[in-house]
Amino acid sequence: MRLGILTGGGDCPGLNAVLRAAAVRTLRTYEGHLIGFLDGWRGVFESRTRELDRAAIRGILPRGGTVLGTSRVDPARDGGVERVRDALKVHEVDGLLVVGGEGTLAGAWALSEAGIPIVGIPKTIDNDVPGTDFAVGFDTALTTVVEAVDRLHTTAESHDRVIVLETMGRSVGWLAVCAGIAGGADTTVAPESPMSVHEVCETVRHRLARGRDFSVVVIAEGAEFLPDPDGWTPVVADRRDAFGRPVYGGVGEMLAHEIERRLKVEARTVKLGYVQRGGAPTAFDRLLGTRMGVHAVDLAARRRYGRMVCLNGLQVSSVELSVLQHGPRRADPELCEVARVFFG
Repeated sequence: MRLGILTGGGDCPGLNAVLRAAAVRTLRTYEGHLIGFLDGWRGVFESRTRELDRAAIRGILPRGGTVLGTSRVDPARDGGVERVRDALKVHEVDGLLVVGGEGTLAGAWALSEAGIPIVGIPKTIDNDVPGTDFAVGFDTALTTVVEAVDRLHTTAESHDRVIVLETMGRSVGWLAVCAGIAGGADTTVAPESPMSVHEVCETVRHRLARGRDFSVVVIAEGAEFLPDPDGWTPVVADRRDAFGRPVYGGVGEMLAHEIERRLKVEARTVKLGYVQRGGAPTAFDRLLGTRMGVHAVDLAARRRYGRMVCLNGLQVSSVELSVLQHGPRRADPELCEVARVFFG
């Protein structure tokens, strides 16, 4: 058996755990070969590979990022189906393991529908891949954000400041909502639980009235605001990535400015940005990545292509790649309600 594997889209901790597990399973159980395509789909199109033998995977389990590299390329555009098919033929690859987020896996589903033998493995710090409870990388990113919230509480209280922490999360608020709960944020704004700027300011105002002269507000970069009572809503510039999805950022700075202007308090913004993608993976992400990597190879060995590995409760299984047609998986309403209990 000769399989290919690539990591596409944004990097995250735990990717190397997937690569290591897939390589060991292929080598030891099936006495096969695992060919890594460098820099995601770009490596497929440019025929750049690296065999993931024992030497290639030695010591990579605790490392962040991906030893294969990654890129944001839509494989279904510009004749991509035939180019992928040709690349797999040239490298004598029987099936392709695609490790990616919602955008990368949606592209993989399109290729699968065209007959390309693909098994998907979900990874994303946004946790927005449909069909799985958790994706590789989310737990580590969440741990990073919670640690930041913990640190911001002490400095905000020392200086009587309002600090707005902006997290990643295009159209979903898993990171913001979960970090808000686990870190004890005073207000959390996410796409699934929108607020007006007026409401956020009122939450801070109520804290001030109780003698709580500091606040920590967590906001997802993709959060949108409801209109204020007077109809005012902020406007954020529209930018798009390679998949045509909006590129967000800047809502935290805007919110801090409005809080400072309206309440006459000192407000600051912290945008964690790419810090959320970096660092060594947590034990959970190492375990999840390892289990998913092994399961993906087993699916390919049984020629069960067109599927995505998933975590259902505590059980690793698989679902049809067509689950990607449902779009990003939004944060659980129950979590949003729990976060709201602690506002103010």
